[in-house]
Amino acid sequence: MTPDKSISPQELRHHWVNRDEIALLDVREEGPYSDAHPLFALSVPVSEIEEKLPPLVPRLSTPVVVYDDGEGYVDRAVARITALGYSHVSILDGGLSGYARVGEVYRDVNVPSKAFGELVESIRHTPSLAAPDAKKLLDQNPDVVVLDARRYEEYHTMSIPGGRSCPGGELLYRVFEAAPSPETTVIVNCAGRTRSIVGTQSLLNASVPNKVVALRNGTIGWTLEGLQLEHRREERAPPPSPEALRKARRHAEAWAQHVGVVTVDGCQVGQWASESRTLYLLDVRDPSEYTQSHAKGFANAPGGQLVQATDEWVGVRGARIVLYDTDGIRARMTASWLLQLGWEVYVLDANSTVPDVEPLVEWKGVSRDAPAGAITIDELQSLSDVTIVDLARSPVYRKGHIPGAWFASGPELVHDLKTIPGDGPIVLTSPDGQLAAANVDEARDHLPSRQLLYLTGGTAAWVSHGLALSSDDSRWLSSPIDVYQRPYEGTSNAREAMQGYLDWEYGLVAQLANDGVSCFHVVREMPDGVHM
Repeated sequence: MTPDKSISPQELRHHWVNRDEIALLDVREEGPYSDAHPLFALSVPVSEIEEKLPPLVPRLSTPVVVYDDGEGYVDRAVARITALGYSHVSILDGGLSGYARVGEVYRDVNVPSKAFGELVESIRHTPSLAAPDAKKLLDQNPDVVVLDARRYEEYHTMSIPGGRSCPGGELLYRVFEAAPSPETTVIVNCAGRTRSIVGTQSLLNASVPNKVVALRNGTIGWTLEGLQLEHRREERAPPPSPEALRKARRHAEAWAQHVGVVTVDGCQVGQWASESRTLYLLDVRDPSEYTQSHAKGFANAPGGQLVQATDEWVGVRGARIVLYDTDGIRARMTASWLLQLGWEVYVLDANSTVPDVEPLVEWKGVSRDAPAGAITIDELQSLSDVTIVDLARSPVYRKGHIPGAWFASGPELVHDLKTIPGDGPIVLTSPDGQLAAANVDEARDHLPSRQLLYLTGGTAAWVSHGLALSSDDSRWLSSPIDVYQRPYEGTSNAREAMQGYLDWEYGLVAQLANDGVSCFHVVREMPDGVHM
């Protein structure tokens, strides 16, 4: 399958600068992607296109560009993308190396947000404390509150002593309850730098009367200084009282007006939902609130994480975004950052009727029949000379898999299957079976000499039958390059990796300046005398 056309790196970059709709897909595994990719590239491995692409790129007529670095994935990716119904698919001329000749390539993941955080600090001079100074302050001054701006799960894994979980999108919403006295010092921390910087600057932007500082370099900086972290803490910043809520809303409204955040009503959102332009409807509240009740068509994207990892929810540059909350605070503060990140974003007026509509999601109408070759657990157990191949992420595979199963990288599956000895049937599995089903036909086409099947319900079905998993990790059909080991998550990272990550972040502002395609704009503080 060949695409309609190719696109040059220069043309791609013009789309970004002009804010035209376009999605750039890196169809390699996450490991190579994290080593080098263009600024706005999305990580969508070729083996996961059916699962990952539709939510990120909901309109089938959106221009989609794919690339690899010479691995030979792009033709397979184009075939799978066009099979879903996407009608404007292009291949990037020269792949990654061709792009690198005209634009910057970046390490790590969620790079636009991290680079933007560094830009914010360089322009706004966001105040911060080094770990030893923060530790001294905490030891000597009881009137200090530490708010951890990461996801609760990250906080629960490891945290600064005395810290409380308060994800970044919740900071202004909860700060007047967490620190009711304006004399209380507030320290905002994350694992590295971005969420500490953005979280601290959020409170300063909103003119919170407290002294607010970031913990410089977060839990990484704390660890590198030889200080001890706490583990498995469960403290959360409390929800606001009615008075604290009113105060926070006044501050949010003043800052949002200064930035230029526009609120819209349900009628306007309904009209946009019917237009042929990509629209993302996102509920920025805490996941627990979203689970209890939410508006039709709005996906949950907690505000702090949406700013930190926008590319995990919004895949089309040049798209339109509408944010929703029930308090008038979290959506405004999140929108104020997304605007500065170059997005066209609006807030649904909290007093407006929520529209009973969904954004135009063309791929939902695409019919995809289940492929042939599905088998049940009982049928699997009756097979002889069978080889099981697991397409789970490598950390999931290590944690537990069907006994005897081999790990395989999805993009390399069609190549690595040929190395399996014997001539018996091969059964693909994955955590819920969906990824196995999505890849069985392609595997069958490349290995016609073997019977290719897939396990209905995947490894979860095995467990639901009361069957044990194995943690033996000696069967690696493919190299485990599918997951980038983030230096700022977990508790077993090497010091060199943590320091290297910080050094990389410090260099991002220079890369942005040299690249010239970000469309970022950091808004200065409100003028003196603005009344709250």
